[in-house]
Amino acid sequence: MEALGRHCICEFYSCDPKLLNNSAYLRKLFVETAKDAGATIVKVIFHKFSPFGVSGVVVIAESHLTIHTWPEFGYAAVDVFTCGHLINNTALVEKLKLGLRAVNASVSVIERGILMSNQKAVLN
Repeated sequence: MEALGRHCICEFYSCDPKLLNNSAYLRKLFVETAKDAGATIVKVIFHKFSPFGVSGVVVIAESHLTIHTWPEFGYAAVDVFTCGHLINNTALVEKLKLGLRAVNASVSVIERGILMSNQKAVLN
């Protein structure tokens, strides 16, 4: 059985609060990370909240990268979901961890769309 995609759910702790509150920095980090991984960027949206916090998404042809930050706690919730096998999620997640200067991290990986060998695509 082979999965259609891999979903990494990342918990980044003790990050640099100034970086977590800087939407321009986060946008650049996520876009560069996606490009370096060989992903095809479709759309990029980042929003800064007042007084602090940022949410952002980089939609890629292969799926998406998202971030939601709580600078006051030094915490970032990051999702990396990619389809196919061309993108190295481990390297992508590590680059984001370094870019956020996270001291601690927890990453859960979920294989998405695990198909049986006899399963066929169905189009209506």
